[in-house]
Amino acid sequence: MTMDIGKLDDEARNILRGNDRGGYTLPTAGLYPYQWNWDSAFAARGFAAFDAPRAWVELETLFSGQWPNGMVPHILFHKPDPGYFPGPDVWGADLGPIASSGISQPPVAASAARAMLEADPAAGRDRAAGLFPKLLAWHRWFMDWRLDRGAVCITHPWEAGRDNAPDWDGAMAAIDPVGVGEYTRRDTSHVNPEMRPTKDDYDRYIWLVQRGRRLGWDEARMLEYTPFRVADPTMTFILLRAQRDLRAIGQALGEDTAEIDGWIATLEAGAETLSNARLGAFDARDARTGEFADCVSSASFLCWYAGLEAPEMLAVYDRVTAACRYPVPSHDPDSAKFNPRRYWRGPTWGILNMMIGQGLAEQGHEARAEALRRVTADLIAEHGFAEYFDPVTGAPAGGKAFTWTAAVWLTWARPSAEAV
Repeated sequence: MTMDIGKLDDEARNILRGNDRGGYTLPTAGLYPYQWNWDSAFAARGFAAFDAPRAWVELETLFSGQWPNGMVPHILFHKPDPGYFPGPDVWGADLGPIASSGISQPPVAASAARAMLEADPAAGRDRAAGLFPKLLAWHRWFMDWRLDRGAVCITHPWEAGRDNAPDWDGAMAAIDPVGVGEYTRRDTSHVNPEMRPTKDDYDRYIWLVQRGRRLGWDEARMLEYTPFRVADPTMTFILLRAQRDLRAIGQALGEDTAEIDGWIATLEAGAETLSNARLGAFDARDARTGEFADCVSSASFLCWYAGLEAPEMLAVYDRVTAACRYPVPSHDPDSAKFNPRRYWRGPTWGILNMMIGQGLAEQGHEARAEALRRVTADLIAEHGFAEYFDPVTGAPAGGKAFTWTAAVWLTWARPSAEAV
């Protein structure tokens, strides 16, 4: 098909402007009516392509909700929206300056800030300087509370951003969601239920939220008994990358980065604990039992984004990407658990493609990186700015007019895109 780049540029910018709520950006209207943590960092990258001051405001608004312990919540409830579940009344997380959830999300903010600073050092220096201590505190929180053998753990599937990935099935099955009570989901009123997590998944999600609330979201208390704690490739690789990017910001600002150097070494060693010899790939590991999930996911391929060479992963990547027309699928198409339409159990996500592609290019695999960029550009041009896509047919799925897909187009996927 003929690609009208100018029209797609305009549409992407209009999506960002349309989802802008004055200082923060919704992932998409209706389905996600608040500020989501990693969505917001990708939104900043998108705004940076045409409105750098607004991009910095996005990150600053995100950190306005930072807790005293350094944690940056995965949702900030800036304005009431009774149509969303679970809202602030369910979370009961009142430890920060803004009503929020009680968990975090993959820390991509430092990587966004570094890209924005390097794009315009003069204009970005003061903004980056204001964010640096806040980013440092957040990264320290991960190192203090989320490590197992040096790999980064999640304490709720939502914390990974890959909510219903098969990676969590074993750990989730060990939870008996007794006493969760009745509730009404809102997501399935916006999106076909076949594209969303099941009720069995959701019961366990809410049980974990209710447990956190009972414990007052106190990290030490929650660590005494951890019914769900999984060492996660998403978190480990993204935090490792973010530490390298935070170090670069610190060096540009003349800050002491010795502490960050130590964190990087710890995470590099931790990443090796996610190498599953049975799969020949990086995999999630249940920190309670030591068992691997035996899942090759798109997160497995974030190893290059993290700055690891990982040559053994190339053959796995080639096999998985050859299995569908529109890679990278979020779960291995050869797996019995693969579902091309259900959220993180198969669909392709533009944000993962961008990070994987960036990592491939940085590790010298330019041909693979360019092929992935082209297929992502075709996917968006043919099927729009959807939340995610069927990797077999390319059919759009999830929310529409999606912020981070617009950002992916503007900053990486579009032909002749310049890195922002």
